[in-house]
Amino acid sequence: MPTLHILDHPLLQHKISIMRDKNTGAKDFRELVNEVAMLMTYEATRDLPLREVTVETPIAVAKTKIIAGRKVAFVPIMRAGLGMLDGANALVPAAKVGHIGICRTKDNNGSECYYCKLPFDINERDVVVLDLMLATGMSAIGALEKIYESGAKTVKFVCVAASPEGVKAVQDAYPDVEIYTGALDAGLNEEQYITPGLGDGGDRIYGTK
Repeated sequence: MPTLHILDHPLLQHKISIMRDKNTGAKDFRELVNEVAMLMTYEATRDLPLREVTVETPIAVAKTKIIAGRKVAFVPIMRAGLGMLDGANALVPAAKVGHIGICRTKDNNGSECYYCKLPFDINERDVVVLDLMLATGMSAIGALEKIYESGAKTVKFVCVAASPEGVKAVQDAYPDVEIYTGALDAGLNEEQYITPGLGDGGDRIYGTK
């Protein structure tokens, strides 16, 4: 799985463990999602190119580096992906934001897009798709299809937990998409939820169940 990156930073793993606990309430869960998203965005943007500039410090002139004009767009998949947006945006505040609403079909064998609004210049940006989990991969594939149809060229997918089935589905459909996850779990259960997973991410973020 060459395009899969499993992020093993101790702080990240610690926070994900607390998120997994069924006794973690909505407030704490939301805060953890925000913190985890920030840590994951830090890793996913590690390859942003730099250029050298000269600045004058209070002491002397220094040659230092800044990001070389690369533009970024964050696209959360609603609704669970919205919980990751603030953490990601905190690190790249100049990034533009798109939104995609994807839901499973009633038979759980596909996905339906009910909303899509992307930056007009998405073809000029490195796109980072945010979703709490990569389960069957159907929502991810549906979102990626919309993003590529809009002209995007470089796309990464960031999720807190993933299943082997979901990773394979995305890699089969879009082999160039880099996947960043904090955990690769055992697989899917009969209801197509990741096990052990986090439960229903949207419900846990918003306290709707």
